[in-house]
Amino acid sequence: MSQRMGKGVSKIFNQQIATEAEERPYFKASKIFWSVAASFLGMGIVCFLAFEHKLPLLVTSFGSSAVLLYAACDSPMAQPKNVLGGHIISALAGVLVYQLCGAQWWSYALAVSLAIAGMELTSTMHAPGGATAFIAVYSEQKFSFIFTPVAIGAAVLVLMALLLNNLDGHRRYPQSWW
Repeated sequence: MSQRMGKGVSKIFNQQIATEAEERPYFKASKIFWSVAASFLGMGIVCFLAFEHKLPLLVTSFGSSAVLLYAACDSPMAQPKNVLGGHIISALAGVLVYQLCGAQWWSYALAVSLAIAGMELTSTMHAPGGATAFIAVYSEQKFSFIFTPVAIGAAVLVLMALLLNNLDGHRRYPQSWW
């Protein structure tokens, strides 16, 4: 009996492996090449801006955006309005909270929560924006932070996505503008 059970379990296990293998996406070398090239160029410019403004921590939220823009460019969160709006709204939320409340333990949570509310209200959800709000409080930013490096950095990432994602014949970016 245990031999039959062993064969039954083995059969189920092998079916599961076969199903998972069929569901795995097929990656083309050109997709990987364009993802890496776009990310390197876009993040290179953004990293330069972040280091020039002495905000290397900002690279973390832009790095998350780069994953969406260059490896998952068909995602709703990777569309231009979401990337630009998400980062700008989140930067505004973070700067406002810091300017009004300072850097308290609860002000970080408030900044991220208000960023989420702002992105929900404007239909510009972009998950990396939460990190942008946090960074604005953590690094004690002024209102200029919203324009440079945040808006400029997000725009650079979107421009690189527009240029490079469409060079690969299998991608189309953006899926929608607004």
